[in-house]
Amino acid sequence: MLRKGEDWGTRASGNPDQRVQGTDVELAAAAAAKPGSMIRFVPKGHSDIALTVGIDATRVTGRELPFDALRLEGRDGLAVNMVVVGTPPDELGRMSKTISGRVSVDGNPLDPSSFTTVVIANGEFLRGLDVVPRGHPGDGRAELQVYAVAAGDRPGVRKRLATGTHLPHEAILQRTGTEFGIALDRPGPVEVDGRSIGKLDHLVIRVVPGAYRLLV
Repeated sequence: MLRKGEDWGTRASGNPDQRVQGTDVELAAAAAAKPGSMIRFVPKGHSDIALTVGIDATRVTGRELPFDALRLEGRDGLAVNMVVVGTPPDELGRMSKTISGRVSVDGNPLDPSSFTTVVIANGEFLRGLDVVPRGHPGDGRAELQVYAVAAGDRPGVRKRLATGTHLPHEAILQRTGTEFGIALDRPGPVEVDGRSIGKLDHLVIRVVPGAYRLLV
């Protein structure tokens, strides 16, 4: 776990084990295929992880950074950036559906029991918006947000995502942890690293510390 005041990363120990070109989805697949490997990642298309650390596709500084990932229990692969349940924050509006269920962090149940959105984030950005300003992809923990924002306030929250000024908000619960449980009364939409994986009613998500290393 990264501690306050500690440097993140070290001088690269050698050549990369993998060279990956693509989005966060391709990066996640590579990290899952070879756990702990050093990856030279060249974003092609949008990558929120690349935005988080300012990856320059044309230049390598010679440092390697250990990155955490998120594992969805019962499913293959990893998420490198973010899992969203319900309506994504950047789509939140007056007519967004409220879903009911239970959310826990490290075994501790949380309120509220009805919400539009649950975010479990390893990174900071979602489609370029600063949804999780405190997010750090190498600190051994993930950030949780539960949105129970009143319908009339949702457009304003959505507009402030770009600058991260939607937080703090009395109707957005924030926690950090290493294991997250979500049990919905009815299946709800789930998005992993910006891609829909359909509807689920039960998820357990665990942080995988140091799942891979990025050569930057």
